[in-house]
Amino acid sequence: MGSRRPNLHARLVAVLAVIAVLLAGLVGRLGQLQLDPAPVAAGDAGPSTSTQVVLTPAPRGRILDRRGVPLADDAVRLDVTLDRAVLADEDDAGRSSLRALARDLGVTPESLRDRLTLCGAPDAAPAPRCWPGSAYVPVTVAEGVSSRLALRLGERGDRYPAAEVVTTAVRRDQEVPLAPQVLGYLTPADAATVEASAGRIHDGDLVGRAGLEQQYDDVLRGEPGSAEVRVDARGIVTGTEPGSDPVPGDDVVTTIDARVQRATQEALAEGVRDAQARGLPADEAAAVVVDVRDGGVVASASVPTYDPSVWTGGISSAEYERLTGRPGSTPLTDRVTGGAYPPASTFKVVTMPAVVAPDELDEQVDCASSVRIGDRTFRNFESRAYGRISWHRALVVSCDTVFYTNAERVWERAGGLSGRDADDAILATARDLGLGARTGVDLPVESAGRLPGRTWKREYWEATKDESCRRARDGYPAVADATRAAYLRALARESCANGYQFRPGDEVNLSIGQGDTLVTPLQMAQVYAAIATGGSVRTPRLVSATRTAQGERTDRPLAPARTVDLDPAMGRYLRSALEGVVTEGTGAGAFRGFDLDAWPVAGKTGTAEVFGEEDTAWFVSYAPADRPRYAVAVVVGQGGTGGGTAAGIAREIHASLARTTR
Repeated sequence: MGSRRPNLHARLVAVLAVIAVLLAGLVGRLGQLQLDPAPVAAGDAGPSTSTQVVLTPAPRGRILDRRGVPLADDAVRLDVTLDRAVLADEDDAGRSSLRALARDLGVTPESLRDRLTLCGAPDAAPAPRCWPGSAYVPVTVAEGVSSRLALRLGERGDRYPAAEVVTTAVRRDQEVPLAPQVLGYLTPADAATVEASAGRIHDGDLVGRAGLEQQYDDVLRGEPGSAEVRVDARGIVTGTEPGSDPVPGDDVVTTIDARVQRATQEALAEGVRDAQARGLPADEAAAVVVDVRDGGVVASASVPTYDPSVWTGGISSAEYERLTGRPGSTPLTDRVTGGAYPPASTFKVVTMPAVVAPDELDEQVDCASSVRIGDRTFRNFESRAYGRISWHRALVVSCDTVFYTNAERVWERAGGLSGRDADDAILATARDLGLGARTGVDLPVESAGRLPGRTWKREYWEATKDESCRRARDGYPAVADATRAAYLRALARESCANGYQFRPGDEVNLSIGQGDTLVTPLQMAQVYAAIATGGSVRTPRLVSATRTAQGERTDRPLAPARTVDLDPAMGRYLRSALEGVVTEGTGAGAFRGFDLDAWPVAGKTGTAEVFGEEDTAWFVSYAPADRPRYAVAVVVGQGGTGGGTAAGIAREIHASLARTTR
């Protein structure tokens, strides 16, 4: 791979050439002494001359997909700057220049004066209206102006000699933003960040605030250049001494495939729109594709999403409120790693190895419409009954009651009310498959999900018992629905009295991924990757290599594969049943007409019940079923059934994988 530096210089030179033709004479009159690089004699400079170091930002490294397609790189933008020292030298201290420039820029003179004031000064406006940069460099007062406006400014340069049009390198994302939650965004460094950086980050520097921009900020950043400027007592630059050139940051090469990423985003957005057209809220969703061979994240999408260009040049308070203000609807959240949902029946592949011995796989089990466990009745989905069926069939049709009765036996074997988490087979299998812990993906933030065992339940009770007891006493007067208020009060009474107990119903809910169980889509993709490969799973990752501006590539080593304790016979049985889900079970409708011979898919639907909300839809799968390469997890909050919503989204993602896989 060749150097990217010549290409960047070529683009800059081309832009500068156009500007030179269009804007001849625009280069603002900074004054002969201000840009004179020659040393100034001590006698000329005067006794009050001081020296300041001015830093030149380094070009930030690019974020590339696995084929080298830029996901985020630098583009050239036209900005307008004002030199405060030149303004101060004008007859009226620059007031007429500011008024004239404000008219051409379509802003108020007051906004320009705000921008010329250093942030932190006593009379400074709030950021980003004030100037966060150095006092010894021109102040950027307009960003991304058109070439037409730049030409007009050049033609009227005598009206505001302190103005200059400059080229600025800015972060550029795809025209249709790809994986914005994964890539993250840049914002100016705050004082705390600068102080904590031990000199690596300076005032005005852009720093990664989320995603890969934050995780690999040190790699992408590069080293700033520097120059010394001499400043007289009035603050006017009297000379410069050239210093070091900036060193561009390194590129990071991701595992993302831009083609699959685009298809995944489109499929997820279309699936959400379809669910909403059917009257479902479908207010959040996520989808992830993982290469089961090396753990590489091939695609990662979240809904709602956003355009990262909103961060360029400072974000308005209204836009920031839209991105962060409504709980449960935050477009900045990476729901693949940060969203936690009850997994519903997709969890049954975890429970089955825990409750069935390999030599019991050929036994028939009773799929009743409901079962009585303790003092509660637990029903099958829509109260269906299938009679005596195989374990294979139980997974294909997603029979709940089979798992209920076996979960009760696990609870009893673990010691009942006096049991320990360490003796609970379902919890042990779930932990072995990686649930209840972060996956270790290379991102700054990740949820561990939740496995609600005995320890967790007691800790939760101790943290909430005072509120539960208060509600048990006072009820819920603010809840208008009397039936719901009574139900909530009954729950509060139960929790107040003995909410610390891990009862049979807790084990039952755990066995089908309900109750307080929470997982992330990435965790479930890892679980199904382990099943697909027979128990070998890699730590997921997003960056496979770094590359210097000169094209020197350094591959990042793979973490050793982790081995899951999955009996070979059980693994084969699960894989066969998961294929059956797609060909004849709860996922068959979504894949009707799909060429399963060319691209065989194995997977499991899930429909999670959430109190007070519509169901959460899941489909977790892998393909090709006969030679697994990709695991795909899809979840749609308040999206209805797994087969009716999530499986259809997964179908379109698998179609993309089939097209792009050789």
